[in-house]
Amino acid sequence: MKKRCIFALGTAGCLAAAGLAAAAQTETKELTKVTLNEVAHSIFYAPQYAAYELGYFEEEGILLDLVTGFGADKTMTAVISGEADIGFMGSEASIYAYSEGAQDYVVNFAQLTQRAGNFLVAREPVEDFQWSDLVGADVLGGRKGVCRKSM
Repeated sequence: MKKRCIFALGTAGCLAAAGLAAAAQTETKELTKVTLNEVAHSIFYAPQYAAYELGYFEEEGILLDLVTGFGADKTMTAVISGEADIGFMGSEASIYAYSEGAQDYVVNFAQLTQRAGNFLVAREPVEDFQWSDLVGADVLGGRKGVCRKSM
């Protein structure tokens, strides 16, 4: 009986030690650093921000460095130069780079949002607004670096 008790305690001790060793390895898991350069902060990226704040990237082994580029041109430059691993931006920047003959161009591989997050605002209220009201008007882009558009 005494031998069975010692054997049982020894087995339990070995299992506990193995469990602690496995837990220690999990806690010291090396994270892969990924730099993500987003063109601008957007409410449309809210799920990403929540995952970032709640530690979901770390749970998956990713140490995310989130950087805001403040313009597709700057985000594209960061990706091409190797400063960023991933760039969140519209496809226009990669299309421009490719059409200008870039040898090391980036490839769009995912669609992040279904619709553009653009809004049209005016200084004064416009009764019964119609899109045709914009014909001949100047429209300013919403971010620094976005050029003025003549309609």
